[in-house]
Amino acid sequence: MVRRVRFAPSPTGNLHIGSARTALFNWLFTRRHDGVLVLRIEDTDRDRSKVEHVESIMHMLRWLNIDWDEGPYYQSEGIDRHRKNALDLLSAGKAYRDFTTPEELAQEREAVKTGKVGHHISRRRAESLAHGEAEEMAENGIPHAIRFYVPEGKTVWEDIVHGEMIFQNEDIDDLVILRGDGSPTYNLAVTSDDAHQNISHVIRGDDHLSNTPKQILIYQAMGWEIPIFGHVPMILGSDGKRLSKRHGATAVREYEEQGILPDAMTNFLALLGWSPGDDKEVMTADELVDLFSIERVLKKSSIFDSKKLDWLSGQHFNIATAQDLESELTAMLVAAELVNLKDLQKRWDWYLSLIDILKTRARRIPDLVDLARPFLLDDIDFDPEAVRKHWLKDPKKVLDSIKILRLRLEGLTWEIDVFEKCIRDYAKEISVGLGQVVQPIRVAVTGRQSSPGIFDVFYLLGKERVLVRLDRAIEFLGELIE
Repeated sequence: MVRRVRFAPSPTGNLHIGSARTALFNWLFTRRHDGVLVLRIEDTDRDRSKVEHVESIMHMLRWLNIDWDEGPYYQSEGIDRHRKNALDLLSAGKAYRDFTTPEELAQEREAVKTGKVGHHISRRRAESLAHGEAEEMAENGIPHAIRFYVPEGKTVWEDIVHGEMIFQNEDIDDLVILRGDGSPTYNLAVTSDDAHQNISHVIRGDDHLSNTPKQILIYQAMGWEIPIFGHVPMILGSDGKRLSKRHGATAVREYEEQGILPDAMTNFLALLGWSPGDDKEVMTADELVDLFSIERVLKKSSIFDSKKLDWLSGQHFNIATAQDLESELTAMLVAAELVNLKDLQKRWDWYLSLIDILKTRARRIPDLVDLARPFLLDDIDFDPEAVRKHWLKDPKKVLDSIKILRLRLEGLTWEIDVFEKCIRDYAKEISVGLGQVVQPIRVAVTGRQSSPGIFDVFYLLGKERVLVRLDRAIEFLGELIE
């Protein structure tokens, strides 16, 4: 059997973290089993559905490297089919016309809520009409909905995440399948679309659990093959409550804008409610496909941990190549006016080497932008905290040390092993640890108290720029001492 699944977002806003995780699980499932992923846009909410939301959703799916095999299809294109399905159920005696007014419906809901009456008030009202009266009222244009008869008994299915699920039908009110304005309701439309598109597996959030028995009943009434259902756990914030803006960003686009790597985001989303069964956490998309099993999806809700996302992003920076990172980084560097693209292209190999030494210290693309500043700017500022910590304890000693090293470095060929030996030899000469020599020098050439390895920094800055910055540090310290 070819496994056919669908991701069916509503284009009423940006792609939410929970929806993205659902899309990912569907994608992993199909890629693991050589299946088909259908993208269906459920746009029947005419007031809130926007074209720009559709474009945004598809952009974010592509950013996450989630591709689809069919679609996008639009639910609104199937409205005539949905209406026909409702009328077929009506003709088969499996649905009925409900002439309850909105005011009466509100009163009935309140009565059910307070326990004054049971379910199926609308059914009893419909059954009280004389034979042919409902059809006559409909022909006369009296507004009405079409409701599905919920049969007696229970609805049972084997959920591939939760196991056996049992719903008592008596707890399900007769559901509206066609509204008074002729528009189909969600449960009819989605069931019709899934059947029409031969969806074999429905993998979605467990907030849809209560919809599933209703949809199974419609499948049975229409004589359609029932798909296999799997309901994945909800994503909660750190306080154990449903993920919302109070926990931070909830739209995937915000993480793209923050510079999280897409592979890291995909890896993180996969671990929200699933694990490969060992301690492995850092995985590429190909590894996720190879390891994914829907049976290993957890039943319980998962916690969105921003610190874990940052850590994973850092791990993916480590394994990314400079070529993987340069496009987005270059765009940000140009936008920040730190580089001229033509000038950068002239020293492209140097640029890729720079990315290679910076990437292990980054968790987001803006981190790389900041880390690259000392290498791209002619003039740097000395961080006050770095000056206080590494210069001000003994500024005269630091000044003398920088003067000596500046003089020795000037006469060297600019090769890492050469100037590394020079600096190490000087530390031995004055009987101090290498760090006591390197840290003041680091501040001098980068303006900061942390950077990649100082010898890589020297090499990529180049001899001329290193000497110029040492001169500036000497001047700064001299004025400080005076």
